[in-house]
Amino acid sequence: MAVQTIDDIPTPSLILDRAILRRNLKRMSDRLREAGVVLRPHLKTAKSIQVGRMAVEGHDGRITVSTLAEARYFAAGGFKDILYGVGIVPAKLPVITELRRQGVNLRVVTDNLIVANALVAAASSGDTFSVFIEIDSGAGRAGLPFPELPGLLDIAGVLHAAPGIELAGVMTHAGHSYHQNTLEGIATVADQERRAVVGAAEALRAAGIPCPIVSAGSTPTAMHSLDFAGITEMRPGVYVFNDLDQACIGSCGAGDLALSVLASVIGHYPHRNQLLVDAGALALSKDISAQEFQPKVGFGTIAGAAMDGIAVVDCSQEHGFVGADRPLPYGDLPVGARVRILPNHACITAAAYDRYYVVDSELDGGKSVVDIYDRINGW
Repeated sequence: MAVQTIDDIPTPSLILDRAILRRNLKRMSDRLREAGVVLRPHLKTAKSIQVGRMAVEGHDGRITVSTLAEARYFAAGGFKDILYGVGIVPAKLPVITELRRQGVNLRVVTDNLIVANALVAAASSGDTFSVFIEIDSGAGRAGLPFPELPGLLDIAGVLHAAPGIELAGVMTHAGHSYHQNTLEGIATVADQERRAVVGAAEALRAAGIPCPIVSAGSTPTAMHSLDFAGITEMRPGVYVFNDLDQACIGSCGAGDLALSVLASVIGHYPHRNQLLVDAGALALSKDISAQEFQPKVGFGTIAGAAMDGIAVVDCSQEHGFVGADRPLPYGDLPVGARVRILPNHACITAAAYDRYYVVDSELDGGKSVVDIYDRINGW
C-alpha cells in the first residue's frame, strides 16, 4: 500500500516536519551569514543527502561527518569538501585516500604526533591529505587542552613540513555547552570555545605556520555566541532537527522540534496510571540528556497541547511506558491510537531508522506524507 498519510505509516517510524526543518535551517544560515562565519553543518544528526542539500543551500557546500560511511554516502551525493570530524587512525587512511583520489577533499582530524607521522608516511607514496589539529576547549573529550596546548607546535611542524600534506587549520567542539541551561552560560562556553581555538591558531601563526581555517561549533554556541572574532567556520549539527535537550537548555523553542517518533498505543493499565506504546529503547534510545534540567521529560514526551506533561517514563526494548503526574486521558488515547513522541536526543533516536517520513505542518497540519528521505547508518 502506498504511504499517503501518517495513518499509512508502520509504527514505530521516524517523522520529519519539513516546515520546521526549513525554519531551523534558515535561522542558523541567517545567523552565521550575519556573523560573517562560514557554515559547515555537521550532518551526523540528519545523515541524509536531502537534508544535507537543504542545509548547504546558499553556502559553499562544505560539510562535516562523523563516520566513513557518511563520508562515502555524501561524496556519492556530490559533496566535495567533507571534514571527517573524528580522530583518524592509520587503519582508516585507505578509505580517505580512496575518496580523495575521486576528487573529494575529505579532511581528517588528529591531536597526536603518532597519527601525524603516519600521515606523513602515507603521503610519501604520493597521496595527499588535508589535516585539522583538534583543540580541547573545555569539553574534555578529544583535542589538545587549552591553554597549555601540549605538542601543538610539534604536530603542526611535522604536518606543515611534509610534502603532500595541507595543514588546513584547527578545530574544536564545545560539547560542554549542552550542560548549560541559561543563555548566559552558553555564551560563556562559546567564549571559552572561541578563545581556545583562536588561541591555537595564533600560536601556530606566531611560529610561522599558516592556519587558514579556524573551526568551532556546537548548536548552542553557534546560536548564542556573542563574539565570533577569529573564527572562520562553525559546525553546528542538531540544529537541523532540534530536540528536547536543546529546548531544555534554551537553545531552541518548543515549536522548533522537527523530529518525532510515531508510535501506537498497545495497552491501558489504569491501575498504575500508565499505558504502553510500541516504541521502546530501540525506537527512542535510552538517552536521558534532557533530564539534566527537566527530569519529567523521561525518554521523550508525547506531542500535542492536550498531552502536556505526558511522557515515556520507562522503556524496555520494544515497549514504552507512558505516564504522567495527572490521570492519563485514556479516552483520548485508545488502544490503536497513534502518538508522536519528541526525542531527548535527535541524533541518537534517528540512528535506529533507515528513512524519514516527511510531513509539512504548514500544508495540512502535517497529516500527509509529502516525501521520504533516506539516511545512512553504520560506520
